This record gives sequence, C-alpha cells and structure tokens, in this order.
Amino acid sequence: MSAADAVRAYKDLARVERAFRTLKSIDLQIRPVHHWIEPRVRAHVFLCMLAYYVEWHLRDAWAPILFHDHDSAAADPERTSPVAAAEPSSAALRKRGRRRTESGLPLSSFGDLMAHLATQTMNVVAMSAASNAAFTTVTKATALQEAAFELLKAEPMRVQ
Repeated sequence: MSAADAVRAYKDLARVERAFRTLKSIDLQIRPVHHWIEPRVRAHVFLCMLAYYVEWHLRDAWAPILFHDHDSAAADPERTSPVAAAEPSSAALRKRGRRRTESGLPLSSFGDLMAHLATQTMNVVAMSAASNAAFTTVTKATALQEAAFELLKAEPMRVQ
C-alpha cells in the first residue's frame, strides 16, 4: 500500500468512528439498550448499523439540498496531498454563500430536513354521527419536501 493509500484508508477509518458516534447522537437518536443474550445483542447492533446505513444513503441523496458538498469529486483532483485537508468544491462554496440550492430552495441541515419532512401528515377525518363517511387527506407537500422526495426517486403519499 502506498503512503497516499494508507492516508486515505486512515481517513476512511475516521469516517467509521464518526458513524459510530452518530448512532447514539441526535441524528439517529438510538437509545442505549442493554442486552445480555447473544441473539439480542446481534439484533441490536444490526438495527443500529442498518439505521446508520439508511441515514448515510439519505445524506448522499439529499446532498444537493443539505449543507453538504455534493460535488466533492470535482475538488479531489485539485488536492496536492491526501494528507492536506479537503477543500470544498466551487459548487459547495457557491451553495454555502447563497444559503440556497441552484433551484432557489433554502439549504438545511439533516436534522432540520427530517423535522420538516415530519410535518407532512395524513389525516383521517370522520364524524362521530356518520363514521362510515370518513375520508383521508394528505397535507400538500412544500417545495422542499417535493425536492427531497424527487432526490430519493420516491413519490409522496397520494390519496386514492
């Protein structure tokens, strides 16, 4: 392994350590569960890693609408050394300076975006006098919510 590859591998290890800290922090909010039986310990670790894997994919997909560098591949060739700190790409600097995406949507943190997505609700409305006349309605998605669903290639819930 070359010296540059060793440094890159070490930096990947730092990402793994950061992921471990994220498991129990404010992003995933997985509370500590104390198990002593081996299958339960394995299940708990599996669920923690699965939750982090889903979050990792969400952050990657939502990078254009988050404060993340969505074009880091463009900045990598300009690095003189793998030891040097990574510089943000010009697209990330432009996005950070405007605090808006290329399409004009406001940027947000991962936690803020998750909280904003949680405001979309499905309501079942029924009257106590006529319970068989219930109907379901979904709140209209905001532009940011629509962009988040588009980046995931998923459609928000639709009433049929």
